[in-house]
Amino acid sequence: MRKLALTLSLVMLATVASSASAEPVDRDVPPLLDIELFFADPQYSAARVSPDGETVAFRSAHAGTMNVWVKGIDEPFDQARPVTAYDRSVNRHYWSRDGRFLLYAQDRDGDENYELRAVDPFAAASADSEVPPSRLLAGAEGARTIVYHLPRDEPDILYVGLNDRDPALHDVYRVHIAAAERELVVRNDTGIRQWHFDDGRLRKAARTTDDGSTEILRVNDDGELGEVVYQCTFEESCSLTRFHPEGQRIYLSTNAGQRDRIELVLLDPDSGEEERVHQDPEREVDLSRAIFSDTDDRLLATVYLGDRQRIYPHDEDFAVHLDRLQEALPEGNLNITSTNRDETRWTVALSRDTDPGTVYLYETGNTALSELYRMRPELPSEHLARMQPIRYTARDGTGIPGYLTLPPGQEPRNLPLVVHPHGGPWVRDTWGYRGTVQFLANRGYAVLQPNFRGSSGYGKEFLNAGNRGWGTGVMQHDITDGVKHLIDEGIADPERIGIYGASYGGFATLAGLAFTPELYAAGVSVVGPSNIISLVESFPAYWRPGIARWHRRVGDPEDPEDRERLKAQSPLFSAQRMQAPLMVVHGANDPRVVQAESDQIVRVLRDAGHEVKYYLAPDEGHGLVDETNRLAVMAALEEFFADHLGGRLQAPHAARVEERREALRVDLSTLD
Repeated sequence: MRKLALTLSLVMLATVASSASAEPVDRDVPPLLDIELFFADPQYSAARVSPDGETVAFRSAHAGTMNVWVKGIDEPFDQARPVTAYDRSVNRHYWSRDGRFLLYAQDRDGDENYELRAVDPFAAASADSEVPPSRLLAGAEGARTIVYHLPRDEPDILYVGLNDRDPALHDVYRVHIAAAERELVVRNDTGIRQWHFDDGRLRKAARTTDDGSTEILRVNDDGELGEVVYQCTFEESCSLTRFHPEGQRIYLSTNAGQRDRIELVLLDPDSGEEERVHQDPEREVDLSRAIFSDTDDRLLATVYLGDRQRIYPHDEDFAVHLDRLQEALPEGNLNITSTNRDETRWTVALSRDTDPGTVYLYETGNTALSELYRMRPELPSEHLARMQPIRYTARDGTGIPGYLTLPPGQEPRNLPLVVHPHGGPWVRDTWGYRGTVQFLANRGYAVLQPNFRGSSGYGKEFLNAGNRGWGTGVMQHDITDGVKHLIDEGIADPERIGIYGASYGGFATLAGLAFTPELYAAGVSVVGPSNIISLVESFPAYWRPGIARWHRRVGDPEDPEDRERLKAQSPLFSAQRMQAPLMVVHGANDPRVVQAESDQIVRVLRDAGHEVKYYLAPDEGHGLVDETNRLAVMAALEEFFADHLGGRLQAPHAARVEERREALRVDLSTLD
């Protein structure tokens, strides 16, 4: 099959190393770019074309946050009108099948208990509002709604999961959108964590067993669970991707058995017979995703994320359109974000390392392509830095992939470095635009994004090599070895090394400062856990159905031997070893990593007289959604790294940013 790759040739560390010994770059250092260019809300985002292809829904600023707007397909954006008016940015939105309603999910200040609402975007505004009235479809305070399915043949229906009966389990409901009424379909008493529909029929379910394995089960016509049709161990991955158009076989993404990398297969649930559909032709990475037609379920393409994105078409018509897009658009990551009902109009997003994203409207009939909007039109791409794929060798000889971004206009010698480990941890960093990375590069820092063992995407052997390797284990060693490699290459100044991450990346920051205190000059932890034991014990109830996999990959606090190891791997209990200053950021409503995870390590460091700064956002959860909160925290980070690593500093910031930074700062004497 012909390969259509949206990629440059691989750029390996040898390129970086050779450039490190070359003459200084013959161009000026870029100007100091305003922090708002990177972290203010984008001008527009998340365009979704309506089923009839005549309207576009998108998010843009209204009432001080990112709300949902609509406009005619040919209308200019200044004729758009808002259809939501929340004081917290709307998280996600999509059209009902018939295009009568926009559906959207909203939580309360980051608690992730999403309620699902519907709004008629063509209705008149309410008497007391600028936007039409919305109706609640599912969700209540303390409950979390999951959307499972919008059937093609019943455009007024959707199926959702709701955990209002038992916070650990999601029952299945059939929701009538126009009437805002729902009825119970299946009561979940068997630990199901995912339900799978085939155009209105509930046919399959998935659950985690006590040993961490995944089971995919048949669902009978009466809603009762049938036999297991597929399973994989906790060290493997298997998930139902789509039902085949014929109605019998199912597409699976799996690496079960002798396979190392995830591939796409067709499974006959009756016979158990498997047929390989596609695997990475370069034998490099897992299947990232498969693209299917929403009109007839045919397979259009498979996508792989190696050092760069690669797309392989499986449909002749789709290949023609992909060729057209590839020829017309600059090289980068391509994503079809929505289509109309008959798939003749697409919204297509293109992003690159130096471009946060441009969205286009594509007409399949005449292959016409027109720009819809740029997400950040004021951001000057010519002053941004290139992100380069790299490889380095860990202490045990394993090759570790990652990305290195060097500050433009500077010789790559003895640079201040910020290592930026990803969250998850079972995800990976990919090539493309990252506002944080570009911001740091603009301030003069080299930025390393290591895909340490335990990162997904590189096969199950690489993923499972990170099992139980937090803190003092191989996951942290791989980060350390990446830093030391850049020091040995002469790129990084050993006296000016910082580490900064969020979620698991925040944990890695704390672990880096606690277990390799001589390596770092400063660290910033955002919503990072400090004690693996208390982290697991405070997980939200709806994580319980899958907790066995966590216990096998990380550890079970109820097991005495595991508990001792988890304690030794937790930075909280080695905080006294820290030497470098620390900045900590948390959202007070975070359900994944609760505020206590930051409170407890800040308290220990305060009592020891260690330099620590703490910022707490009372209206945030596991991340910073509010624009002013985000700007305030990044302004604090900028100053913190400038003080300890010597990077460039913007001063002063806008008054609202400085005021919010002061409001978020915790007076450590008040921390009980």
